[in-house]
Amino acid sequence: MIVVPASTANLGPGFDVLGMALGIHAHVMSIDDGVSPPEGFEAVSARHPASVAHRRAGGSGLVAVRSSIPSGRGLGFSGAVRVGAVALALRALHPAEDVLVARRQEILEMATALEGHADNVAASLLGGVVIAAVDGGDVTARRVESIVDLRLAAWVPSFETSTASSRADLSTAVDRVDAVFNIARTALLVDALARGDRGALREATRDRLHQSTRLLANPRCAEALRGFLDAGADAAWLSGSGPTVMAVVPDDSSLDAISGALPPGRVLDLRIDRIGARWN
Repeated sequence: MIVVPASTANLGPGFDVLGMALGIHAHVMSIDDGVSPPEGFEAVSARHPASVAHRRAGGSGLVAVRSSIPSGRGLGFSGAVRVGAVALALRALHPAEDVLVARRQEILEMATALEGHADNVAASLLGGVVIAAVDGGDVTARRVESIVDLRLAAWVPSFETSTASSRADLSTAVDRVDAVFNIARTALLVDALARGDRGALREATRDRLHQSTRLLANPRCAEALRGFLDAGADAAWLSGSGPTVMAVVPDDSSLDAISGALPPGRVLDLRIDRIGARWN
């Protein structure tokens, strides 16, 4: 069995570049045909992203999943189960290897090709905060070694967002001023995370490439983001394409009080998962 963390991507200005692993997880295992999965696991269909990834990586048999990651909410569920399924298939093909180490790059590139988002996949695989760079089928991922253990809150509404539809609404052209704005703040964000400078996070998570368009289409998400900031969060951003909104909140803050400033939805108290995918 493999345990893989959720992820939040597009951290503020880091559109398709920055991801962060979160302390909620998917458990993925392979089972033989005709064998019932353990209690709490569900044998998923052949069309499930975990099953597709498992077959594509050369796996055989069925895949079973147990997950606390909300799906369709911008928390990297599909990326996490794809990472887990690819790793399971490669371990069966190479039983003498620790494939999470020896074949990490293969897992990263195969899961990214299936997922389409290297920032989600890299965060779930490596843990922590990651920078992901893609050039065709080549993926480079690096961890940002942060000295601070941020407390995170996630506002998770009852509705879902289609990543494909949300991305289709974004402009294909970017104004140079806006591009420079995001490049500068992405650099500031990486520096702030590396140095543990919480005071710089609000400015460093501002964005001009995707959030305004997506928040305009989802007023409740915009309300949640404003609510977090008004309630004293250090920073807030739309997780992936949404609808979840993530925030960095003070360690001594009350989630009950913060929830009162947000529209209806579930609020999760989270930390960064610094381990990434691991065997259990």
